[in-house]
Amino acid sequence: MLKGHPKGLIVAFFANMGERFGFYTMMAILVLFLQAKYNLSAEAASGYYSWFYYAIYALALLGGIVADSTNKYKLVILFGIVIMFFGYGVLAVPGMPLTITLIGLFVIALGNGLFKGNLQAVVGQLYDDPKYSKVRDTAFMIFYMGINVGAFFAPFVATGIRDWFLRTQGFLHDASLPKMCHAYLNNTLTGEGAINHLETLASKVSGTLITGADQLREFAADYINAFAKGYNYAFGIAAGAMIISLVVYVVFSRHLPSRVKSDPSKGDPSQVVARIANLPSITVAIGAIVITSLVFHLLLNDLALGMAIGLFLGFVAFIFKTSTKQEKPRVIALVLVFVVVIFFWMSFHQNGLTLTFFARDFTQLTVGPVNNIFFNVESMIVFIGSLAGLFLLLFKKGTLQKLIGLVMFTGFGAATYYFYSGYKAQNPIAPEIFQSFNPMFIVVLTFPVMAIFGWLRKRNMEPSTPTKIGIGMVIAAIAFVVMLVGSLKLAAPKLIATQNLTEWDRISPHWLISTYLILTIAELFLSPMGLSFVSKVSPVRFQGLMQGGWLLATATGNKLLFVGGYFWDKLELWQLWSIFVVCSILSASFILSIRKKLDKASIA
Repeated sequence: MLKGHPKGLIVAFFANMGERFGFYTMMAILVLFLQAKYNLSAEAASGYYSWFYYAIYALALLGGIVADSTNKYKLVILFGIVIMFFGYGVLAVPGMPLTITLIGLFVIALGNGLFKGNLQAVVGQLYDDPKYSKVRDTAFMIFYMGINVGAFFAPFVATGIRDWFLRTQGFLHDASLPKMCHAYLNNTLTGEGAINHLETLASKVSGTLITGADQLREFAADYINAFAKGYNYAFGIAAGAMIISLVVYVVFSRHLPSRVKSDPSKGDPSQVVARIANLPSITVAIGAIVITSLVFHLLLNDLALGMAIGLFLGFVAFIFKTSTKQEKPRVIALVLVFVVVIFFWMSFHQNGLTLTFFARDFTQLTVGPVNNIFFNVESMIVFIGSLAGLFLLLFKKGTLQKLIGLVMFTGFGAATYYFYSGYKAQNPIAPEIFQSFNPMFIVVLTFPVMAIFGWLRKRNMEPSTPTKIGIGMVIAAIAFVVMLVGSLKLAAPKLIATQNLTEWDRISPHWLISTYLILTIAELFLSPMGLSFVSKVSPVRFQGLMQGGWLLATATGNKLLFVGGYFWDKLELWQLWSIFVVCSILSASFILSIRKKLDKASIA
């Protein structure tokens, strides 16, 4: 896998894997924590969630400017890791008011802004060497797999810590209870049927009979407190992951390039601030931000959204104004890709928001022993091991490789059966675990997709990077079509929220798992390819800044995540998923229509 790649890729792989493990431990539970702890509505929780996701990527622009101006990419990355550690530490303290929690999230976003884009830029610098340039796309797929190895384990760890703490307090987990407990404490849970249902669930998770107003009120307060504290301790695991990432980075960072290579025709990149921080360019950027903000304020009465989109347009105006005539074709190509990226991430990152709401509210709460293999980390790992063994056995030609495959398939297969035989007829599942399917599919599918691209490359048939991105958007649309079909007969979320329903239809988890599978394929066609495209096309003196631009576009898409939360309680589910189908199709049509222009820029 790593043959023909520089050693620095391994360092970046593991440093990023540790950081992403911590990040996705938090993201698996963040919106659920905000609702369980602070009794936020779907719309309010979505607002905070989208602002946090926006800040994570928008601040990468600041990180890119700092790294480009100082030429100290590795030092800026180091500061980012340390700052993120302190942010996770704030979230790990139980009982914090919402304001302090939001401050902790901002600290994490700041550290991430210094870390994320610059590490990607450093990986790109490794492949500026002509000896490695042909495997740049493959390198970013390997790097991207490191992200998802950490992300795969994160939901299991977050859920495990939460459930462990609940058990220490004498409770079992039930994702539907925090909302009902808050409603009861606030006297908004009405109707004898709803209160009786709460008594039934309370008795079930506590193991004792809970009846009467006093017992219910005491249970509700205790359960909310234990539920939230369990999440706090999971945030503590994220802080620990940052320490591991820090150690790996400090010990082995010598294998990463210390500075970006200067292009004699462009001058010293360390002078980038002096070259670009001129009054006309800053004035144009600020003007774009102000005008966009005012337009959104007047048309939609949403100044904050206008400022977020205005910042992206300001960046575009700024980078276009400061680029030379020779740089402009590359800059234009990158900006056009950034526009598509906005709509992809607006749709894809619904996995931590509306798709998580869907897992909690509309997906079956229990699964049989076969499906339960995929909702427990031990059985899932051995099952993946058995598939890897089967792959070696069937598709490798060497006798030793086939023998290893046979041993793996037999051993891991037996372990899978052992876990399967120990499961009950019906096993409870947690909504957070669904977020592990995307990184699991990334890890499993990265090698086959790399093999397909390699096979096509040898025959001069490999699609260009922009074409891959366009195909990825089409695949993303298909994923939300699956959700649309699966939701046709389900109740609208607004009915559950307003009518205190105790029972409603739930569907098989296969619908959501299938959606994650298809979205993962879309992600493999788009995200690592986009990172590769940015590192290849960016003018030398703007390497960190353009990686920041990619992440700013991602941030703008993440700010638009609120669309899902805003309409969650207002539309039928099929109508909600239609929004993302349409956005993905339009984006695909746009990028495929200009792919020749983008291809030309990438070889200029």
